[in-house]
Amino acid sequence: MNSHEHAIRAETLVHRYAKAGEPALNDCSLTVRRGEFYGLLGPNGAGKTTIIALFSGLFMPDSGRISIMGMNFCDHARKIKRIIGLVPQETALYDKLTARENLVFLGKLYGLNGRRLRNRVSECIQIAALSEHADHRVSTFSGGMKRRLNLAAGLLNDPDLLFLDEPTVGIDAQSRNLIHQQLLQLNRNGTTILYTTHYMEEARKLCSRIGIIDRGQLLTEGTPDQLLEQEGQTDLEALFLNLTGQQLRDT
Repeated sequence: MNSHEHAIRAETLVHRYAKAGEPALNDCSLTVRRGEFYGLLGPNGAGKTTIIALFSGLFMPDSGRISIMGMNFCDHARKIKRIIGLVPQETALYDKLTARENLVFLGKLYGLNGRRLRNRVSECIQIAALSEHADHRVSTFSGGMKRRLNLAAGLLNDPDLLFLDEPTVGIDAQSRNLIHQQLLQLNRNGTTILYTTHYMEEARKLCSRIGIIDRGQLLTEGTPDQLLEQEGQTDLEALFLNLTGQQLRDT
């Protein structure tokens, strides 16, 4: 695969947090093709959020190389950040502001202004199905509405590459379905997506290719059907537990 075909290429990444016993990433390599909807699955503490942070340029790995659309952060950080969008696991919103005020504020941080800003805010509010609530304070929103607004915030700069870190945790089936439909449409329109999730059926529904990560290393990857066939399993949850074990990770 040459540099024109991949959106992300990460090679032998190592990252350790201060005072941590084990590295969050340990010789981890991952490639995502342009136009792909790639799902990254793993238990708590597997390294998924660390990968998203590194690929977003929030901090640098201790060692290894990262290429985003053929560019590296050392030489092209500003250009990379203009073409990526991030939807973090925690909602990054201001409760005392309305949905529209949140998006206007965040849009200005992206460098948007004037008519372009107003148009983009309106488009993202529609994507999130929040038109009737656009001028309501976020403090009045349900969990699903906040998640949808969080997605809208990550789309403000119309990114070529979108990172989503467990964007549907703790929301109802209706909001989850809407987010799924909007993400699939974005992907059909050409946006490359890297998506982390705990939900096996979500990964099977959305992702053209899946990687399973644990203890900072990529264990396996492929299309859902390829993984089931090569591991001799009938469903993704059984495959996931076979690879990562049944020991509890949320205690």
